[in-house]
Amino acid sequence: MITEEGQKSESVKILVADDVEMTRFVLRDIIQEMGYEPVLAQDGPEALKLAKQICPQLVILDVSMPEMDGYTVCRQLKECVETREIPVIFISAFDDPADVVEGFELGGEDYITKPIIPEVVKARLRLHLKLHHTNEKLQEMNRRLQSSVEEQLRQLEMEKKNILYALIRVARENACYDDNHMERLCYNCRILAEAMQLSLCFGKLISDTFIETLELAAPLCDLGNMAIPVEILQKKGALLPEEQAAMQKHAAIGARILEDIRNTDDDNDFLQMSVEIAHYHHENWDGSGYPCGLKGDEIPLSAQIVAVAGAYCAITESRCYRASFNGEEALAMMERDAGKKYNPAIFEIMQKIHRQLR
Repeated sequence: MITEEGQKSESVKILVADDVEMTRFVLRDIIQEMGYEPVLAQDGPEALKLAKQICPQLVILDVSMPEMDGYTVCRQLKECVETREIPVIFISAFDDPADVVEGFELGGEDYITKPIIPEVVKARLRLHLKLHHTNEKLQEMNRRLQSSVEEQLRQLEMEKKNILYALIRVARENACYDDNHMERLCYNCRILAEAMQLSLCFGKLISDTFIETLELAAPLCDLGNMAIPVEILQKKGALLPEEQAAMQKHAAIGARILEDIRNTDDDNDFLQMSVEIAHYHHENWDGSGYPCGLKGDEIPLSAQIVAVAGAYCAITESRCYRASFNGEEALAMMERDAGKKYNPAIFEIMQKIHRQLR
């Protein structure tokens, strides 16, 4: 049987809590006549227990019950996440306006005074069941809408990342980087960050979310290379001072591109970290780097990690102006710059796990 509220009658449970047996039975008969399932409790504690067990669509509470009155039961129902949305109707022999107001203030939806008039009770029950059902439908619609909005936002974020990754591939090709440079950089940054997470020095600074974001943001470090002339990026000999100056602009250019995108989405951790990495991954630990001359922990941790992992990737890859070096050779070359270019603590961790790097 389908009720006028659009629910199957056997699925609609109404909890009745009253210490007077006769009242419970009268309400039971009314509820059954309406085609619903009555569940009876003789006191407050039993009502609370049953409410959590069966999650009824409606609760009828007698105000004056021994041990725990209806107001106390209602207060506890509204404090519980599982039962707070269940409508509560108080029933009482007292019609003092103060009692009625107190019931509403506690979250009750209605107040019925005794003696019980069946048609009045039926009308109140129909009304509040219909309201409850409508509220559930609205909540479900809101959940679906929220889910749809979140999915659209995820798709937009994915599209942003795809566009940025496409741009960085262009920058990579202009600079003649190895085909798997991006993949190696992402992987090595993750491995290094995970090892740092287990250390006393960095454990409190690196969360799982930080690692996930770092892996996505790391390859955008050289996005600004798009604006650098190809003849500079691919020059086989030493760069002239003016060419070196032009080359160094890629950090600020990449950060500016990402900052323009981030300004439309201030809460995006991926873009925020991408800006930090692009802008500061060429800063040196001793302050001799560019573009801002930051030193030590003035440099964002994400950029410090990319500087170390990125240098390892660059040294072990071939370039248009030189052949690649092996891992041991790369570590030896980087060790000379630990404490100068790189955070020595991060480099020490990388030395310990270098066999896991690609």
